[in-house]
Amino acid sequence: MGTIDFSSIDWHPAVALPDIYDVIDLTGKIENVRMSEFSVGKYDEDRDGYDTELFSSGRRVHIGLDIGGPVGTAITSVADGVVAFSGYNAADGDYGHTVIVHHEVGGEDLWILYGHLDAASTEYCTAGRKVKSGETIAWFGDESENGGWPPHLHFQLSLVEPHTHDLPGVVHPDDRERALADFPDPRLVLGPLY
Repeated sequence: MGTIDFSSIDWHPAVALPDIYDVIDLTGKIENVRMSEFSVGKYDEDRDGYDTELFSSGRRVHIGLDIGGPVGTAITSVADGVVAFSGYNAADGDYGHTVIVHHEVGGEDLWILYGHLDAASTEYCTAGRKVKSGETIAWFGDESENGGWPPHLHFQLSLVEPHTHDLPGVVHPDDRERALADFPDPRLVLGPLY
């Protein structure tokens, strides 16, 4: 696996954020957090409060970046790429609908997972479909279809090729170092959101 020069691309924003948004601390009990209209939840954050069966093994380190906003908020591709996977992760507390886009950056492979999407998003983005930088590829889903979460985008980079429409977005603390190497900080693409 090579090293990606993230500065070699002029990345497009995944979500058109307003000039002012909240950067939220989700290290406490997740159910006690109230998000404003737009917000950002951090990468590599130890979130003690996941309470569904999906997290019963002690997984709690968040390996993506969350952008909160209203249901139906448009999500755009951050660069030219090809849809690798789309599908539905049905477990309570999981991603719900996801799209994973494959990008080549200076000859290196990068996959980006967009999670917690509107159901129509996965119908529109089928595997093999080419997407352009700045093209709307998905929308924020509501709680009934996004795994049971307040509407937001889980945005995650992967240097490891996925084999389905899923990536581990939350890992056990014992797996943190490996996960940080495999799933780099999304701010390398999204910029300094916090």
